Amino acid sequence: MIKFFLTLLPITTLISSNAHAYLDPGTGTIILQAILGFIAFIGTTITLYWRKFKQLLKKIFKSKNKE
Repeated sequence: MIKFFLTLLPITTLISSNAHAYLDPGTGTIILQAILGFIAFIGTTITLYWRKFKQLLKKIFKSKNKE
């Protein structure tokens, strides 16, 4: 029985019809919001790590100047 379904599965994927899907206007807005949110996330992450990196450099060079 399982062999029958395993042989039937590739055949059903080859015989496919059109989806006739509908994308409402809100779908584009959601995709745009996801892209903009991802860009904001990347920008925030880079900014936070850049500040930490600058603070680390300040600590390193301040300690050398005092000696």
